[in-house]
Amino acid sequence: MLQNKTLIEKLNFYIDGAWVAPVGGTRIDVINPATEEAYAVISGGTAGDIDRAVVAARRAFDSWSTTSRDERLAYLEKLVDIYERRMEEMAETITAEMGAPIKLSRESQAVSGTFHLKAFIKAFKSYEWESLPDESRPNQRIVHEAIGVCGLITPWNWPMNQIALKVIPAVAVGCTVVLKPSEIAPMSAMLFAEFMDEAGFPAGVFNLVNGEGAVVGEALSSHPDVDMMSFTGSTRAGAAVSRASASTVKRVSLELGGKSPNIVFADVDLAAAIERGVRHCFENTGQSCNAPTRMLVERSVYDAAVEIAAKAGAQVVVDDPAKDGDHIGPLSSGAQFEKVQGMIEKGIAEGAKPVLGGLGRPEGFNRGYFVRPTIFAGVNNDMAIAREEVFGPVLVMIPFDTEEDAIRIANDTEYGLAAYIQTGSPERAQRVARKLRAGMVQINGTSRAPGMPFGGYKQSGIGREGGKWGLEDFMEVKLIAG
Repeated sequence: MLQNKTLIEKLNFYIDGAWVAPVGGTRIDVINPATEEAYAVISGGTAGDIDRAVVAARRAFDSWSTTSRDERLAYLEKLVDIYERRMEEMAETITAEMGAPIKLSRESQAVSGTFHLKAFIKAFKSYEWESLPDESRPNQRIVHEAIGVCGLITPWNWPMNQIALKVIPAVAVGCTVVLKPSEIAPMSAMLFAEFMDEAGFPAGVFNLVNGEGAVVGEALSSHPDVDMMSFTGSTRAGAAVSRASASTVKRVSLELGGKSPNIVFADVDLAAAIERGVRHCFENTGQSCNAPTRMLVERSVYDAAVEIAAKAGAQVVVDDPAKDGDHIGPLSSGAQFEKVQGMIEKGIAEGAKPVLGGLGRPEGFNRGYFVRPTIFAGVNNDMAIAREEVFGPVLVMIPFDTEEDAIRIANDTEYGLAAYIQTGSPERAQRVARKLRAGMVQINGTSRAPGMPFGGYKQSGIGREGGKWGLEDFMEVKLIAG
């Protein structure tokens, strides 16, 4: 660990309504990816810290789960006020910890917390906790109840987005939680814990323990008093959470990787569709699980599309995330930098043609985890760069011949998180959308509305986050007959 007296020290965990010292463990540097230097230090927890947090959450569950809707709603609405007042702190924190440019942090990264908070409040207000499924049998009622103590593991790429998608619905329906944020980007989670504390949530309802996945993540997933695990991250790590959870047969919700297709038909405004797809792929330096990283283009316009994409990509500026502007920043960590470099090298070795970017840092950078935005043409769907999640600003362009061919290539992946369609035919758009094996399909740049379900098919995960679907993820269904 670097010895630097200016390091921000956040060594305590938030357990049972107080900031407490860890029972043991290590120290973990938090690296600013733009400088490759440590700017903060946190504690790496142990199984003992997880046990303390789970005990607190279990103790709080009985009383919290029986509070009224209005009581819980009041806490959530107070949390919104606190979050909005401290929004700039959150934006600056996310920029420092994972390299999101400050404009993106202000307009998307930090704001995603209140975006989801407000959407969950809306869904929570109207949710029907009890129902009569068959009016001819009035003695048969369906009741939804909080599942219990929930372990939440969140990633570094959209830290507050994922924390809000898990913590808010869980506590709203009456669960208590133990959060383990990414050790790469933990500072936003620590700040969020301050928000929860200031909002006055009862002791034990929300708990936070930092640390490495192999230690605290494993302890949380395998803990016998945790009723549910909700995880967002890589498919490999999600499988590990599932294995650790299996011994106690707890519910597992997973939001995992993606290799999302973006199908571009010849009947669309080609320049607009290609430019939109390039910008979307490179947003957040390509570190989004639902990024449209496979651009499938109808063969008759493929060459023109490649030329447009290369020109659009060349307009993407890489710069210091602390500067204001529409540029992209560095990757979040040294490990991610090495992974992306390795995937670009693999693409070149496979015979794909880089029409933009390539290996190494952009011109003018000799430090920081900055990479060159890269576009590959001449790609087929059997190449590793078309099948593996790169998680960086790397776009592959694949030609197709017919609508059926496009659907086949789009579905030829182990993932199924998102898919995108660009076409001038509304009928074709709806027809193709229904044949794509993906949890979310967006047509001609249409955005997802607040409170819509987020999640995917196949190895992209289990369950849905957001809106009423996110609430239901944290509830049991009970039949009462009598």
